[in-house]
Order: sequence, then structure tokens, then C-alpha cells
Amino acid sequence: MMMPDLNSSITAMLSEAREAPEVVARLLTSNAALCRDLGERLRQSPPPFAVTCARGSSDNAATFVKYLLEIHSGLVTASVGPSVTSVYEARPRMRDALFLAVSQSGRSPDILNLAQAGRDDGALTVALVNDTASPLASTCEVVLPLHAESEKSVAATKSFIAALAAGFQLVAHWSQDQELLAALDTLPDVLAKAAAIDWSAALPELSQANDLFVVGRGVGFAVAQEAALKLKETSGVHAEAMSAAELMHGPWTLAGDHFPILVLSQRDETLSGVNDLVTRLHEQGIPVVVAGAAEGPATVMLPSVEDVHPYLAPIAMIQSFYPLVNAIALARGRNPDNPPRLRKVTETV
Repeated sequence: MMMPDLNSSITAMLSEAREAPEVVARLLTSNAALCRDLGERLRQSPPPFAVTCARGSSDNAATFVKYLLEIHSGLVTASVGPSVTSVYEARPRMRDALFLAVSQSGRSPDILNLAQAGRDDGALTVALVNDTASPLASTCEVVLPLHAESEKSVAATKSFIAALAAGFQLVAHWSQDQELLAALDTLPDVLAKAAAIDWSAALPELSQANDLFVVGRGVGFAVAQEAALKLKETSGVHAEAMSAAELMHGPWTLAGDHFPILVLSQRDETLSGVNDLVTRLHEQGIPVVVAGAAEGPATVMLPSVEDVHPYLAPIAMIQSFYPLVNAIALARGRNPDNPPRLRKVTETV
């Protein structure tokens, strides 16, 4: 059977996802001096720990930055729930910490509340935000714009990828790691290649599922979270992000003929364990769709950009995933640009 063309039905979501390589190229050029200056400041006064603050897709991007900071920089990084300050009116001690707020709109009251608390307590507050005229940009001491411009689809795509790139750029300039800086320069081209990769082979398996796990590990876990969120909000699929390690501690018993598993993987220290997981799932007769560096046997093996830095691989995979989830939504009779009960800007307190 001939597979459908994932690019045949142009939605705002798909169109905006295609803009991500250009957005990232613009971001890397525009923010280079900002990141060099911020990196110098952080080297002169190293923070004792870092705090991330975000919701939704932005929180998934913050998870990516958390892994980079902890794995590459050795900096303990905590994701603090905004309700700690906005609802419980507590004031966590954040003096001298690096406080990273990630947001597309920069307008959610609970994010603003925690950012203000961090600045009041003496943290170095940094906003990764698309709307530089937003209250969050005014609240934080340093602003790293996402340069994604307007995004009409409720489901964020290019702004999410921009947030991943901004976090990567910050870590690369802070560490002055030449390998990371060289990899950073290749990111727009990597994304352009990823956008052209066809994942339509997964459409029959995933479009018919009402439940599934999206599995990732390490730096790839953040894009597993993002893929699961997009499947929920655009396609009405009950998708749950799961660490490859945690899956074996009970949850995998849920999987089966009508409960497939999508595995996203990168070529790093986690690969051996992910390969073992794929083999075990296949032996149990569980439908498995594999993307990235992991090997089969699997129900569907998806292509990926080859010879890419393991920190860039997750960003490339989410770029390839967006056309697939757009097609899944359409196949299930849903409009990915306007999911039911969702708005572009969600203002939580």
C-alpha cells in the first residue's frame, strides 16, 4: 500500500514547523553575543544550582536544558512548580542561582510570579521567550529571544525547537566547549535535513492507537515529552512520555496490540539500554516504532539524520515528528491548528 504524503495537507502547524530551520539560523546569529556575554558572567560567578520555570511545551524544552546542564555542566537543576509561589505563596531560596524561565508568550501569571520571586531573592533571571514585549521579558534580568515570530497554530512547533536551540546555545557558550560550538553551527542544516525525512511509515500504526507510550532517555527524554503532548493535544491520543528505564518498572504491562510504543533514541551512553528495551518489547509481541540510533527488531524503523551530535539528535527527531503528528491528527478527523478547548496563550495562576 502506498503511504500518504505527510506534506500533502498544509496546516498552519505544518507550515510553522517547516520554518524552524530558518528560525534557528536567525536565533543563533542574533543571540550569539548575548550568550557569549552571559556565559562570561556565569564563568566569573558560577551559580550553585539552577532553577527552571515553565509550562506545557516550554516545560519540555526546560527539561532538555536541565539534562544539558546536569550532564555537561554538572550543575544540579531543579524544575520548580510555579504554584509554589503563585498559590502557596512560599518563597523558595534562590539566591545566586541561575533561574531560567521558558515561555512562548511570556504572559502566564504563575510563571511571572515565580520569576519575580527569583529576581527578588537574588537569582540571575534569564527568560527564553518569543514575545520580547511580554511581562516575562520585563521581569527577567536577561532576555534570550526565541526569534520564532508569530505562531498561529495552537500547537507550538517552531517556538519549541527555538527554545531547545536557545538552551543549547547558552550551554555551549557558557562551557566554551569547542565540540558543542561546532555542533551548534550545524544545527540549521541538521534541521533542514530532518524536516525532509519521511516518517509516514509510522502513520498506520500510530493513527489507529488511542493509547501509547513515547519513550526516550537522557537528553532525548524532553522530546519524548513533547511528542506525547502533541499527540494528546492535536490528535486526541492518550500518549504518555516514559523513560526507557522507568518503562520496565511496571508500565510496560499496559502495552500490546492496540497500545504501541514509539521509541526516540540518540547515539550516546543510553543507546545500549534502549536497544535492549526494543528487543524485549519485540519479544513480547508489542508493536514498536523506533526512530533515531536504536536498532531493531521493530514493527516500524524510521529514518533519521545520520552522524549528528547526540545533543542535536533529539532536536532533529522532533523536527521530523511534527509532520507525522500533523498527519495523525488529520487522519483522526481533527484540526491540529485548533484543538478543542485549547487556546494559544494559557494563563494559569
